[in-house]
Formats: sequence, structure tokens, C-alpha cells
Amino acid sequence: MEAVNADEFTVEAVERALQQLYYDPDMDKKNVAQKWLTQAQASPQAWHFCWALLQPEKVPEIQFFGASTLHAKITRHWSDLPPGQLDSLRSQLITQVGQFASGPKMVLTRLCVALASLVLHILPETWPTAVPDLLCAFQTGESVTEADGQARCLALLELLTVLPEELQSIRILASRRSQLRSALAVDWSSVCSLLQQLLQRPDAPCPVRERVLRCVSSWLTLDISLKDSEGLLENCFALLKESELFDTAVETIVSIISQPDCQRFADSLLKVVPQVLALQEQLKKAVQDGDMETSHGVCRIAVALGETHCSSAPSFCPSQLPRTLLEQVDHWQGFQALVSMIMSCTGTPGHYPVDETSSSLTLTFWYTLQDDITSLDAERQTLYLQIYRPVYFQLVDVLLQKACFPRDEDHATWSADDKEQFRTYRVDISDTLMYVYELLGPELLRSLYDKLGTLLTDTTHPSSWQDIEALLFGFQSIADTVDVGYSDVIPGLIGLIPLITANNVQLAETIMFTIGSLAEWLSDHPLMLVSVLPVVLHGLSNPDLSVACVSALKRICRECRHDLPLHANDIMAVSQAVLVKDIHKSPQCLWIMQALGFLLSALPSDQILGKLLSLVTPHIQQLEKLANEPPSSANKLPIVHILGLLANLFSTFDLNKQSERLEVMRPVQTQPHNNNPVVVVLQQAFPLIHTLLNKWRNEPEVVEAVCAVFEKSLKTLLHDFAPLVTQLCELIGQMFSAYPQASVLDLTRQLVHIFGCEKDLFSPIIALLEMITNITMSIFQLGSRDHPDVVESFMQLHTQVLRRKSDLYLSDRLDVKAVFYCGEHQPSDTWNERCTINTCTISHNIHFVSTVCSMRCSPDAPAQTELISHCEDIPAVREVLQEDGKLLLQTLLEAIGGQSPRSLAEHLAEVLFSVSRNCPSMLSVWLREALLPPGFPSSHLTTEHKEHFCQQMLREQVSKRRMKDIVKEFASLSRGLQADY
Repeated sequence: MEAVNADEFTVEAVERALQQLYYDPDMDKKNVAQKWLTQAQASPQAWHFCWALLQPEKVPEIQFFGASTLHAKITRHWSDLPPGQLDSLRSQLITQVGQFASGPKMVLTRLCVALASLVLHILPETWPTAVPDLLCAFQTGESVTEADGQARCLALLELLTVLPEELQSIRILASRRSQLRSALAVDWSSVCSLLQQLLQRPDAPCPVRERVLRCVSSWLTLDISLKDSEGLLENCFALLKESELFDTAVETIVSIISQPDCQRFADSLLKVVPQVLALQEQLKKAVQDGDMETSHGVCRIAVALGETHCSSAPSFCPSQLPRTLLEQVDHWQGFQALVSMIMSCTGTPGHYPVDETSSSLTLTFWYTLQDDITSLDAERQTLYLQIYRPVYFQLVDVLLQKACFPRDEDHATWSADDKEQFRTYRVDISDTLMYVYELLGPELLRSLYDKLGTLLTDTTHPSSWQDIEALLFGFQSIADTVDVGYSDVIPGLIGLIPLITANNVQLAETIMFTIGSLAEWLSDHPLMLVSVLPVVLHGLSNPDLSVACVSALKRICRECRHDLPLHANDIMAVSQAVLVKDIHKSPQCLWIMQALGFLLSALPSDQILGKLLSLVTPHIQQLEKLANEPPSSANKLPIVHILGLLANLFSTFDLNKQSERLEVMRPVQTQPHNNNPVVVVLQQAFPLIHTLLNKWRNEPEVVEAVCAVFEKSLKTLLHDFAPLVTQLCELIGQMFSAYPQASVLDLTRQLVHIFGCEKDLFSPIIALLEMITNITMSIFQLGSRDHPDVVESFMQLHTQVLRRKSDLYLSDRLDVKAVFYCGEHQPSDTWNERCTINTCTISHNIHFVSTVCSMRCSPDAPAQTELISHCEDIPAVREVLQEDGKLLLQTLLEAIGGQSPRSLAEHLAEVLFSVSRNCPSMLSVWLREALLPPGFPSSHLTTEHKEHFCQQMLREQVSKRRMKDIVKEFASLSRGLQADY
């Protein structure tokens, strides 16, 4: 379209471009129009054509663009405003808001945002009376029930609403934001008076009052105090009786009484308590009528009054609001009534989330109240505990009732989303019970045990499985996170479990999870294993209990491994049977192998290899069969699965743990595991893995699975893996040569980490490192943007080499300069593009360069301590810093001054800090040479900015934190902003 190529940004050209943007089906033309319109908004002519676009005869889309252009000019191009035009701009904007008071709504809102932006731009210096002037401009003598009067009233409320919102969204200096917030807060009394008048007028239409409520919520972001909102709060409570305004009134009330500094106004809080208690009848009726929205809203208000909000600290701090109410002795009954009201909200009848949605709102309050009680001095804490311990015992009963599953026939009708929400709700209840245990202690476990015993032994009153399950759920919630080893009821609980007839999946699952939660206790009481292990093994063949059963088995094998030799044959037999029959999904099969790894590594040494071979042989035979078949999508999944089984088995097969335990029991010198069973198995499997990779080496998932087998074995076996290092180096070289991928580099990094200092293995490791480096160099030369994961892992690998075995860099075949260059600068068009491709990759590259640069750093940094002794031994590293230090600095400055993610600032600062400490004299020259070109690294930087940055940089050689502040400030200046911290 010709218009989008016009040199003049005229009204006609803009309208044609908008026509093309909205209605042309060609996406390329739409994109061209969008780009041109953006340029039009940035042009000085926009101050003129925007008014023409707002003419009444224009369609709403064109009017909206005109209003948006005004906002863009005010917020981003204020310097373009012609001299002497401020008063005209202000009066025209006010006039336009009045003219569009009746709509269209989207144009009115955009104009209000533009006017709000103008106010914030010139308040308080140029227009100190902005808010009173606007109130006067839009108030008329007309009744708000009349069409024109109502429209102007709504327009004023829209303007007042967006004013604090615009303050929150604009990017300005923190001190300026604080100044504007204070300036607006001064006018709250005038705004509040208007809002109260509108709420109290009997003839005020519902839309007006609703907009008033939204306006109140917006102004509360200015930290309006509770004391200054008392009258409005009372008006809001009155509106709770009107169904059309109920939800908005709830939001506003919650916002008012949740202000961060409410605890400072105890008198105001006390006035709110009777108003909240007066809602109990409305709450009761809503529950009886099944009105979930109303009951939810009332509960929100009650909980908001009771919950804590602390504004004085940037992170979580002890609560104050409940204590403010708690310590008002003269109003004790009122606070007790509020606690009882919240308890009734917790116990709202019905099942969450199908029948009610209120009970979940209250859980945080109970945390808060408990924290307040336990933070009192000893004397008062004793008094309050006497009063509130019965309340918390009642709470436990209520929570367990709420955690009960519905009847089977009802549960079957629930949607998948309802079931998932109920599961999450039970997790929240579990966390609450664990927390309450800190207050009630062992007496809580005794109470649960007594109730469970009564349910299981009282034949006169048959109990439902839901009640039994809920009590077990309570035990599990506590035992999962709290040490219950001292409790005298656990043996009784273990004895009760076999008495439970688990003819329901949910009950059976909870039994399994409860057994798993007691695994640590069982490790101290191994004689009790005989009572619960058969229950777990029996359930292992039930696919419906897969997660719970396998989890319990894994926890038992991990915690009780040294007490399981007598049960090993049973565990092995059942586990192998379920693996062969494919009863469980892949993740659970992997857990089973982890459990068996714990078990096998704790057996007597003369039994381990035989049992290990009997376990893995069927899987290796199946893998061999698949390896000999032509590659296909059908074969890939079972291959990856079998390799995953082996990897997870080896990840927990740790003979070193067994040796440590033997040393504690019998302090003698243990012999190295020269014939580790895992090494024997892997040596036998090497030919098979070679065969497998010959056919699947270009398939990332298979290669990754093979690498996982060796990586997990390495992490577990540590130096016992030594006999396999040479073979593994050859295998890694073949994999990476055929198809470079990150998993191979990660495996190499693990190899260097463990064996980098072994002289006997230096030759294969350096040969592997050289080959990998050369291959990766070719990737960089071709362009690394398509391989961000390989680049990231490559940088991690060389960082590991520098830390672990820096003398590998003495090899003449390793091009240290090329490696350094890769870490310092990836081949790509712009830093922006590189950051967009993979921020994490750049982060690791910078970390690598930081490690290189810090070879002269203070020994107080653990990563650099080992490198200091090698600095003079590696001339190549020293030379590359001298030759390419300026290039490194230019790249860092480009990143800081460009649009790179601000999250990288700390990594960039670390590199600069290392350079500043180690090369101060060269840095002085590099800095001034790099910053000399005009517009580098940003056109927003002045000569004074650059000089100040240089001075700060060269002075800072002590505090890394200060260096980060310097970099952040420079980055903000480069974006045309001020440092906002």
C-alpha cells in the first residue's frame, strides 16, 4: 500500500495505514503497516494528527489510535512537545475526555490514561492542584441519574481509577515514584469525600457505585491508611446486601483491611470486628442455600481481618495484625468470636471444591495465629496456649473431616479438574496438620491413634473407610516431615495397619504412603518390618496403587537397606515379577530399580554380583535383541526405557555407603572395591552399547539415555569407576564425533570432575578434551545459534577443567585462545539476538570467562583458590588476557549497554570485578579506548556518564556487591533510565 511508504505522516496516510492494519488479509502488509504506524507515533507530527483522529465522525478504531498516540507521546516523546503547548495540551485532553464520556469505552479509557500520564509528568511542580482541578472540571449540577450527568461522573471515576494504576506501571526513578505517591495521597481526602457522597446517594445507579468501589481499590495502592478509609469501609459493608455489588464490595473491603500497616491502627481494626461479626447470619443463610459465591466472599472478609500483612520487611516476617487483635484484652470476646467465625468457615459443610470453596481460604490464618501465640513471651504464651490448644484440637478434627473423600458414587461424578483440586486441597491440609503438630506435640498423635483404634476395634459401630483413611492421612502428614521416633504410639499404629481391610484404592494408597512416611522409624525398629513389608509387596502387583506402593518400597529400601537381607529374596522376586509383567508405568519402574539399587548394595559382598546379574540379565538380553533389529520408532521407546532402568539401578548402587557403615560398626581399614559389581556389568555390556550406538548414534534420546547410564554410575561409584575410564573416553569420542550433543559433554564434565587429577588417566582425558574442543570449535565457526545446549555444556565443561585440572591447558594441541574467544563472544549478529536465543547459555559463557579472568583472584573464593598456583604455569591463558582483554571488555560493555536481559547484570559484573582486581592498569586503558566511540554502547550515554563509570570501575577492587550496583546503574543509564534501586 502506498500510504505506508509516504514520507509525510499525514492524517490521510495514518488512516490508510490503519485500514491496512485492521482489514488487509495479507500478514506481511499488516506487519509493514504496524511498523509504519509505530514510526508515525514517534514522529513530531503525531502531536498534531492525533487530534484529527479523535474527531466525532471517525470510526472507533481510528479514534482509539489517536488516543493511544497521545499516551505514547506523553510517556515516551515528551521532549517533542512544541514549546508553549502544555496548557493547550492539558485543556484539550480534559475536553476530549468530556466529549468521549458517553463512549466508546475503549477510547475514553485510553484518553483517561493519557491524561493521567500528563498529570504524573507535571505533578507537583507544574500542576500542584491537578486532582482538585479535575474534580471540579467533571462535576456538574446534573443528577447522576441523568444520562449526561451519569456519563460525566463515570468518566471522572474512570480517570481517578487509572491515575494510581498509571503510577504503578510507568518506568521512573524510585524517588520520583515515591514523590508522586505522596503528592496524590495528599488529595485522598477530597477524592474520598466524593466517593462517599456517591456511595451514600440513594439515587446513584449501580454502575456508578461499582465504579466507585473499583476506584477505591485503585487508590489503596497509594498506601492509604485504614484510619483514612473508615467511612468508606462502613459504606462498603452496607453494599454487601446488594447482590449486584456484592463481589466488588468484597474486593474493596478486603483491600482496605489488608493494607500493610493496618496493625498500627488498632482502634480502627476494633471498629471493623463488629461489622465482620454482623455478617454471620448472611454467611449462615448462604451456606444453607448453597450460595457458594456469598459464603466465599464473607469468608474472605473474615479471614482478611485475621490474617497478617507486614509491610516493613521485604520478605516474610512475623505477623502483627492478629496479635494486634489478640492482645486487646478489653475486646477479648470479640476476637474469640472472630476466631470461631473463621473456624466455621474452615468447617463449611460439603466437599471442596464441588460443594464449597471457602474452607481453603482459612488455612493461612491458622498458621498466622499459631505464629503469634508462640512468639509471645513465656508467661503470656502459657496463658494463650491454655485457651487455644483446645481450639487447635478442634481444628484438627475439622480438617480431617474436610479431608474425607466423598462417597464412591459421588466421587465418580466429579470431573478430573475437581479431583485434582481436591488432591491439592488435601496437600494444603497436610501442611497445616504438620504445622499444628508443632503446637500440640505428641498429644496430637495420641489423639489420632486413640480414634483410629476405636474405629478399627469397635464392632458395634461399623466405620466408613473414609474416616479410617482420614486418620491415617493425619498420621502420614505429620510423619512425612516430623521426627516421630520418640512417639510411643507408632508401634501400636504399625500393629493396626494389618487389621485394615483395604478394599478401596484411596484407603490402600494412604496405607502405603503412611508406611513410607514411617521408613525412618522402621530403620530404628527393624523388627517391625515383618508387619508392614508384606503389605507393601502384596500391593506392588496392583497397578492402581503404583505410585504409593513403589514410593513406600523405595523409602523402605533406602532407609532400612541394612536390615533387609532376610527379606531380600522376597523383595527381589516380587519386584522382578512386576517389572517383567509391565504392571507399572515407566517412572514407577525406575523407582523400583532405585529401590533395588539400595537393597543390593547393602547385601553381603559375596551375594551382590549374583543377584545383580540375575536382575539385569533379562533386561540386557532384551536390549541386545533390540540392538540387533533395524532402528524404528517402535524400538526406540523400549531401548530408552531399558537404559533408564539400568541408569536408575546404578544411581543408588553405592558400596561406599556400606563401607562407611562398616567402618562405624567395626573401625577397620576397608579395601578398595577393585571388582565393583557395577563395573563388571558395564564391562560386559560395553560391546552391546557399541553395537547399539552404531545404529542409534544420531538419535539424541538414545545417546542421552546411554550417557545417563554412565553418568549415574560415575556419580555413585566415584573412583571405583577407574577401570572403565579409558573405554568410556573412547566411547564418548565416538558419540560426539558422530553427533555432538549436550548430554555427551555433561558426561565428560562428570568424568573430569572425578578423574581430572588422576595422573594415570591423564592421557585419555586430555585426548578426549582436545577432540571435543576441536569439534565444538567447528560448531562455533559454522554458527552456534542452532546449538545453544551444546554451547552451554561446552562452557560448563571448560569451567570444570579450569577448576579441577587446569594443567590440561598446558597441552600444545588445545587452543586456549579459541576456547576463551568462544566464552567471551558467540558468533551472532547482535548481543540482543544471542540473549534471545538462550540467556542461560550466555550466563554460563560469562561464568567461564569469569573463571579464566579470576586466576589471580583472592584465595577467599573457593573456585579460584586452586587456580592461583597454576596461573604462572599456563602462559597461554596469561597471553590471551593480554591480547584480547580489550575485546572482552567491549563485548561486556555491549551487553550492559544493549537490551540484554537485566538478569545477566550480576554475571557481567562478576567478570568486570575479576578484570578490575587482576588487570587494573590495563583496564584503565581498555575502558577509555572502548568507551571513546560516540554512541557506544548506547546513544543515551553522555561523556560525563562514561567518565563517571570509568572512575567507579577503577576504584572498585574490593566489593563485588558494589560492582554489581555500578553495572546496574550503567545499564539503566544506557536505556535512558535511572537506576531504580
